Amino acid sequence: MSVEELKQIAKAMVAPGKGILAMDESHPTCGKRFKALGIPETEEMRQAYRDMLVTTEGLSDYISGAILFDETIHQTLLDGTPFPKYLSENGIIPGIKVDAGAHPLAGHDDEKVTEGLDGLRTRLNEYYDLGARFSKWRAVITIGDDIPSWACIEANAHALARYAKLSQEAGIVPIVEPEVLMDGTHSIERSYEVTELAQRITFQHLRNQGVLMEGMILKPSMVISGVSASSRADVETVARETVRCLMNTVPATVPGIAFLSGGQSDEEASSHLNAMHNLGIDLPWGLTFSYGRALQHASMTAWGGDSANVSAAQKVLLQRARSNGKAALGDYSADAEKAA
Repeated sequence: MSVEELKQIAKAMVAPGKGILAMDESHPTCGKRFKALGIPETEEMRQAYRDMLVTTEGLSDYISGAILFDETIHQTLLDGTPFPKYLSENGIIPGIKVDAGAHPLAGHDDEKVTEGLDGLRTRLNEYYDLGARFSKWRAVITIGDDIPSWACIEANAHALARYAKLSQEAGIVPIVEPEVLMDGTHSIERSYEVTELAQRITFQHLRNQGVLMEGMILKPSMVISGVSASSRADVETVARETVRCLMNTVPATVPGIAFLSGGQSDEEASSHLNAMHNLGIDLPWGLTFSYGRALQHASMTAWGGDSANVSAAQKVLLQRARSNGKAALGDYSADAEKAA
C-alpha cells in the first residue's frame, strides 16, 4: 500500500461525525462481561454477539471502522460471510488488535509492558490478506505511589513505535494507544502530568522509528480524575485539560485522535468528547471516539444472549453510535439522548 493510501485510510477513520467501534475484547474480558449477564462464555456466543453488532442497519452512518479480535477476523457472520468482507462491503473499515496484552514489567511492581512484537511482521501481513486495513496496540500506564516509572513509560513508548512502523510497512494504519488508567484516587492535575509525559515520550519514539504521522491515529485516554478521587473534575475541566494536553504533545500532521472511554459511563464519555468541540479552540486534527464498553454495554445487556432480542439490541447500539457521532461534532445532548 502506498503512503497516499495510508493517509486516505487514516483520514477516513476520523471522518467528521464518525468514530471507531472497539469490539476487540479478549476472551477473558468478553467472558467476564458475558458471565455478569448470564450469557454462555463460548465461541459461538461471541460470534453471535459480534454478528449482532456489525449487522446493525445504519451503523456506518456513525462508525468508520471496527477493531476486531484475532478470533473474529477469522470467523464468518452467521450467514457465512467473513467479518472483514461484510464490514468493507457495508462502509466500515476492518481493523485488528495485534498486541499480546499487558504483562508485568520486570523489576517494577504494579507496572506493565505490552508484549507481542515477536512475529508481528508475519501476523500483520496475514491480517492484511484477511482484509484488515488498520491495527491497534494498547499500552497501559498506571498512576500510583511513585509510579509510573520512567522505565515503564519508555518501554511502552518504544513498543508502540516499533509496532506502528511495522504496521505501516505492511500497509496497515496503526492506532497508537498509550492509556493512562483511571483507576486510583489521583487528581486531574496528576492525570495531566502523567498523560502529557506519556504522550510526549511516545511521539518521540514514533519519530525515532520514522513513523508517518499522517498515516496513524492516536487513541489516548482523557485527562480525568481517578475514579476513586475524593473530588472529581467537571465535564468542562476534563475537556479543557485534555485538549491542552493534546495541543502540547500531538503533531498537527496527525489526522485524528480517537479517544478510548477507559471506564467512563456512557454519558460521561459522550459529554466529555462533546465539550471538547465547544471550547472555541481551532483544533489541527479531528477529535472522535474509539469506544468499546461505552458503545456496547447497553446493547449487550439488551441482547442478553437471546436471538429474539437482536433487533432491540441493535436499536440501542445505533442510538449510542448516533449520540457519539453527534458528540464528535459538538452536537450531543445527554437530555436529548435520554428522551430518545
